[in-house]
Amino acid sequence: MNTHNSGTFVQRFFVYVLLTILLILVVVPIWLLIVNGTRSTTEIQQGISLLPSTHAIENYNILLGRGLDLPRGFANSLFLAVISTIVTVYFALLTAYGIVVYEFPGKKYFSNFIIILVMIPLQLSIIGFYQYMSKLGLVDNYLSLILPLIASASAVFFGKQYLEAIVIQDLIDAGRIDGASELGIFHTIMLPLAVPGAITMGIFAFVGSWNNFFTPFIMITSIEKYTLPMLVQTMRGDVYRTEYGAIYLGLAMTVVPIIILYAIFSRYIVSGISLGAVKD
Repeated sequence: MNTHNSGTFVQRFFVYVLLTILLILVVVPIWLLIVNGTRSTTEIQQGISLLPSTHAIENYNILLGRGLDLPRGFANSLFLAVISTIVTVYFALLTAYGIVVYEFPGKKYFSNFIIILVMIPLQLSIIGFYQYMSKLGLVDNYLSLILPLIASASAVFFGKQYLEAIVIQDLIDAGRIDGASELGIFHTIMLPLAVPGAITMGIFAFVGSWNNFFTPFIMITSIEKYTLPMLVQTMRGDVYRTEYGAIYLGLAMTVVPIIILYAIFSRYIVSGISLGAVKD
């Protein structure tokens, strides 16, 4: 008995040590980012510091002095992130519901095709994507960033895995007997059941849209439509002096909302992923 308890204690000790190391690896870079946002460029060039400095307001004024409309950029990022999240979650769950519930020819091949799409990097298709959006007249338009999310392969894959674990066929049959339409069954029965998974998908979609720099940088040309990460990136275009403190402050402003979002909805992420990983 004592040997078993000793073994359990040692296992727990190493687990806690490993988790502590992982926590440090995650927290320290974020803390350094926030700290550097309060330091001047000269202080940053002198080396690393874990203590905040007194140049946060100065760095913010530098951002404003470069003509960067940070509130506008924040609003643009928030608008895109919210709309993208709604579109991604709704259509991904709707598509996943159709794959899980209905039987149709080629269902297995279609599911495998989704997995293949998940593994293809966006960079490989960006030229064709730009040309396609250009022919549709959607360059420098937020629709070029929102409409493709109707067919988000990664979100559909996650939604499929999640719905396979929670779908109750008897409830669907009961809804059909009561005369509910197929869309009505999805909206009134499946969506309420899929709330934890939908929130998890929503968080990932929101963070992905908020942090997305590559695609907006390709598709958006008007500076008044720039997102917050795009505005911060323009700070590196100064040929005379790169204000690293201001850049770090701008990056910190883009990270803090994500940290708050994770802090509020972290329990939904854990429950959503855990349930989606369990199949009967």
